[in-house]
Amino acid sequence: MTSATRACCDSSASQANGAPDLIVIGAGSAGFAAAIQASELGARVALIGHGTIGGTCVNVGCVPSKALIRGVETLHQARTAARFAGIRGHAELGDWRALVAQKDELVASLRRTKYSDPLPSYSAITYMEGPARLTGDGVAVNGSLLRSDKIVITTGASAAVPPIPGIEDVPYLTSTSALELERLPASLLVIGAGYIGCELAQMLARAGVKVTVLCRRRLLPEAEPEIGEALAGYFRDEGITIRSGISYREIRRTAEGVAISIGGDEAAETIEAEKILVSAGRRPNTQGLGLKEAGVELTPNGGIKVDDRLRTTGSNIYAAGDVTGRDQFVYMAAYGGKIAAENALNGDGRHYDATAMPSIAFTDPQVASVGLTEAQARDRDLKVATAILPLALVPRALAARDTRGLIKLVAEGKTGRLLGAHILAPEGCDSIQTAVLAIKHGLTVTDLAETIFPYLTTVEGLKLAALSFEKDVSKLPCCAG
Repeated sequence: MTSATRACCDSSASQANGAPDLIVIGAGSAGFAAAIQASELGARVALIGHGTIGGTCVNVGCVPSKALIRGVETLHQARTAARFAGIRGHAELGDWRALVAQKDELVASLRRTKYSDPLPSYSAITYMEGPARLTGDGVAVNGSLLRSDKIVITTGASAAVPPIPGIEDVPYLTSTSALELERLPASLLVIGAGYIGCELAQMLARAGVKVTVLCRRRLLPEAEPEIGEALAGYFRDEGITIRSGISYREIRRTAEGVAISIGGDEAAETIEAEKILVSAGRRPNTQGLGLKEAGVELTPNGGIKVDDRLRTTGSNIYAAGDVTGRDQFVYMAAYGGKIAAENALNGDGRHYDATAMPSIAFTDPQVASVGLTEAQARDRDLKVATAILPLALVPRALAARDTRGLIKLVAEGKTGRLLGAHILAPEGCDSIQTAVLAIKHGLTVTDLAETIFPYLTTVEGLKLAALSFEKDVSKLPCCAG
């Protein structure tokens, strides 16, 4: 028995009376991670789910969206096959419903094999289904009261709806319902150009929908501007219309679908389409939990306020995952769930650290980032040096005859310590982990430049970008430097 196990399991009163040592509210990735971590520490856990088990990622997020994105991507690959001499390709979308049904089968399979089926193997976890509410004595669920002085909230988030006049009177799509369409619309307006909006806009455009993306700022506003601008150009090359820097005035129904009025009073413009997709961020699921009564404060964006140990302002109440309103990636939810459970049981010894958190978007080219952007580094009064490497200088891209993209590195000016890495490339998401490790372990761009990378890979671009701080890599032979 480990010291951590002993710390949580020393003949507590909760075990004597049969009550759980820990209550976890929410049965998605964060909730499961918290419950399993607690059970492995020897605790008895009550895991409360409400809705479909497994949460956002497996049911309506990562898994279904990436399955459809990959499927439709084959159409684009066929259409662009002629970039290789002597090759002609042809592909068509013959049955959208069949593709959606295949996606649904995958979702059901993973939900069963990754969530439902494994539960019985954790004898210390009791699963309950129903809405939960904090009380002064514990958690009320299905008319019963569960008593425990340790609680972790992991209720996730849902699609946010922007306050545009008329939007409640229009049958808009969200990132969830867009993945369930039985028939593709002829045209679509996408409100929002974050990761989800960009992924779905490109996927549906490649499936044959006429897509217009509307955004107040620009594509991927949190990413490096060079990446957002480049991706916007590639979207336009594929026939996607992008209207950035706009304001929304009104949305209304029309005989053919929907219309949105954009611009100011003197320069209003109306754009029409058959359907509209709202992709304006995610809203933490905090309603109905009794948070105010339990002394749990919220942040300005509606998430549960937590500190670096994932403690809320409520006594012995922790929170992790999307419900905190930050770092809304499934791997960060699972990471946070484990930390919250361990801290709740064993005295707050672990810090939540997102310094080396990778963020990715499965557009094509893919977007992958870790660490600080140049603007973020300068906002911290750091003296920075940057390098931008066009993908045309990466041999892998030349061999693939697809030079869309770039790599940008942000380094501390004096020491060369890597502060951020940002990749736009067809295989960018599988290349970012090298930079994640470099930032996690405090490596410099010189360390990257002196590391051996495999040739004809996209990740080799990180080495070339690091070399470009000191050399003109366009003049180097293959594998030199």
